[in-house]
Amino acid sequence: MTICNFTPLAREVLEKRYLARNYRGEIIETPDELFSRVAGVVAGADRLFDAGASVRKTAARFEEALTSLSFLPNSPCLMNAGRPLGQLAACFVLPVEDNLESIFQSLKDSALIHRTGGGTGFSFGRLRPSGDTIFPASGVTGGPVSFIQLFDAATHLIDRNRVRPGANMGVLPVSHPDIRDFVTVKRDRRLLGNFNLSVAVDDGFIACVKAGRDYPLIHPRTGAVVDRLSAAELLAEMARSAWETGDPGILFLDRINRANPTPVIGRLEATNPCGEQPLLPYESCTLGSINLSRIVNDEAVDCEKLESLVHLAVHFLDNVVEVNRHPVTQTEEWSRMNRKIGLGVMGFADMLILLGIPYQSERAVVLAEEIMACIQRSAVAASGELAARRGNFPAFHQSVFPARGVKRRRNATLTTVAPTGTISLLAGASSSVEPVFAFEVQRRIGNEIFMDEHPIYARYRQEGRPIDPGIFQTAWEVPPHWHLKIQAAFQKYTDNAVSKTVNLPEHITEEQVRELFLQAADMNLKGITVYRDKSLPDQILSACSLKNEECS
Repeated sequence: MTICNFTPLAREVLEKRYLARNYRGEIIETPDELFSRVAGVVAGADRLFDAGASVRKTAARFEEALTSLSFLPNSPCLMNAGRPLGQLAACFVLPVEDNLESIFQSLKDSALIHRTGGGTGFSFGRLRPSGDTIFPASGVTGGPVSFIQLFDAATHLIDRNRVRPGANMGVLPVSHPDIRDFVTVKRDRRLLGNFNLSVAVDDGFIACVKAGRDYPLIHPRTGAVVDRLSAAELLAEMARSAWETGDPGILFLDRINRANPTPVIGRLEATNPCGEQPLLPYESCTLGSINLSRIVNDEAVDCEKLESLVHLAVHFLDNVVEVNRHPVTQTEEWSRMNRKIGLGVMGFADMLILLGIPYQSERAVVLAEEIMACIQRSAVAASGELAARRGNFPAFHQSVFPARGVKRRRNATLTTVAPTGTISLLAGASSSVEPVFAFEVQRRIGNEIFMDEHPIYARYRQEGRPIDPGIFQTAWEVPPHWHLKIQAAFQKYTDNAVSKTVNLPEHITEEQVRELFLQAADMNLKGITVYRDKSLPDQILSACSLKNEECS
């Protein structure tokens, strides 16, 4: 099968992270063989439901989507399918209860997951606050932040010589007595380098901010109110830390739980490392993304191709749930019970450029809604068709779907907009639903620096075509509220959440970040993350000129 031409950076990423190696570290497969390996293993799940299934035909369809770079699954699937680890999911959430047995069991489980390339999320909200008495030893606890530091140190040790670094999300409810320590901890740049942090905010907190009222801090073990503080001042503290370091983000937890497909089973309290995948304790989710730049033909969107890709992707991701080999027994049990998948997109900014639509425009917002509505509608149909042949997900009758008149559903959730990261580099596409960071960039991968030029931008320059600055917009040229409008447009038709970073110019103020948090609260988003340019000294991307290699 003929494979698409990779950019030099994509080939570098393939060799460093994806292509199989022998025990001496030598590459032993080509990109064609990688995609053939993945397609064959995932297609093999068809035999479990139909002994007469043509696995070869299914594998060929999967391989065509992969080699054309029209659809790619999450990185662990590309790395591990058909190889000894066999762990194919990207996202896991693990429980952390208020006892040492649970804490250290989750520490062990996260180590096993990180070893396979998975990322982990935790809510530390059940841990008693710092200084609280520990019985029967009559000592005192260091509180959630001290245990997050323990998990961070373990991740650092596991990550040595790893291809895919371990990633974590630490979540703390805004009502926890240690919330101020949590919000400010990463101002010390030496701490929590392997953790993203998010504050789980409820509707009541936002109401207190707007009304200028105090908000209660509640002891997680006793349920007693132990203190009250100004909600507005705490939000300002969150904004200051986010302005300074990029952390914490905010999760709007009540909104997340209003979309929980299985509320009888449990309440959602945490997400994966980038915030787009809320999960119950021990759940995992496998992700995949459609490359939107591949469905533009003659400056028009090919809707039939998009629908066809969605059906293929849902089939692929449901098969992944079936063939995945979990490192932790409980994650296999919970993942098979709800069979959550997360189909999203990459290349949205590329699609806009090819269609001549500015990112910061109502036309872009409308297109975002139309595209994601089509994906959601087609995914629901595809999941229903699979359920007719394979059965509903096991927890179906404990879900919200029977009451809504739904009779067939193979997967509790279907859509997630993930950040795409390295798979968008492989595809030569813009990341997720983000605007292009910069059309000429210096990119850090591990400890190495690479120069990169956006493929469409490079082609326009080489062909002598005009570069319209109104169309070729960078993340820094898009006003912050337009970032949120695009995020809200995709969220409207997404089961889970939308990973979106509001990239901010260096000169933005803390107060403007606080206002963004409140805008996000009013836009039915499930979370918000901001990043101010140059707020971290080792940021992965830097805008630069390829001509003189000077970075701004």
